[in-house]
Amino acid sequence: MAAATKTTIATLRARKREHRKIAMLTCYDYATARLMEEAAIDSLLVGDTYAEVCLGHSSTLPMTMEHIVTIAEAVRRGAPSTYLVGDMPYLSYQISPEEAIRNAGRFMAQAGCDCVKVEVDRRLAKTVEAMATATIPVMAHLGLKPQSIQTVGGYRVQGKSAADAITLIEDAKMMEDAGAVALLLEAVPSEVAAVITEATSLPVIGIVSGPRCDGQVVVLHDMLGYGGGHPPRSVKQYARLHDVLVGAFRSFAQDVQQGAFPTAEHSVAMEPAEHDELRRRLASRTLAPTTH
Repeated sequence: MAAATKTTIATLRARKREHRKIAMLTCYDYATARLMEEAAIDSLLVGDTYAEVCLGHSSTLPMTMEHIVTIAEAVRRGAPSTYLVGDMPYLSYQISPEEAIRNAGRFMAQAGCDCVKVEVDRRLAKTVEAMATATIPVMAHLGLKPQSIQTVGGYRVQGKSAADAITLIEDAKMMEDAGAVALLLEAVPSEVAAVITEATSLPVIGIVSGPRCDGQVVVLHDMLGYGGGHPPRSVKQYARLHDVLVGAFRSFAQDVQQGAFPTAEHSVAMEPAEHDELRRRLASRTLAPTTH
């Protein structure tokens, strides 16, 4: 099979110009990344949602740099040609621009990411500018920011009022001016997302932000009906893996408990001559190993 053509930010910008939508999924392991690249998913996000859907935390905040960079390395090995975005975890970029550059550099140099995602508003425009100056491609995440849910009281739609919408539209422009290479809008009214998407040359990825964005990202476990995290009410499930997996686990347990697994076809056996020798030794109690 011929190697896939590498997807770059130029590819995504061309998709926007040509009005061809961009498909993005979260990914957290090598095996799944291989399947996603085979399925021609345009972009993969190694999301801090791993803390919720894989580690069982109640929020994304416990995710660490060490853990998420290791995951990103695995995903890159599984999907070498896909546009890979590393999600910068809580307090990996908020402390100072220097700290943001240092941590983002690990995603780029160590994990081989094409871009990093940061949850921002206008207060972090200087940080985005510093990262861009340091040749770190940034996807600016606006709207609902899961790392900041304590400040807004939970998972709430952002930009619902006209005043809040104007602030969000202005923030998006500031991120573009600061040097961001792409935007991600989460839980933004579709009318507001449309204004931002049409006003910028940057690729705009939406999550629960309507159909007018240039692309869509979904958390893997949400679209597979796999459970975990905080799935939005509007998520479309493309499979019900919960039912499939529970059924498989039950079947396995029943087979083991009833002696139906393993059978001879699932076992390994000695060569007949060696088995005969083993039985002879056992019969004579000659159990010492053979000296060669």
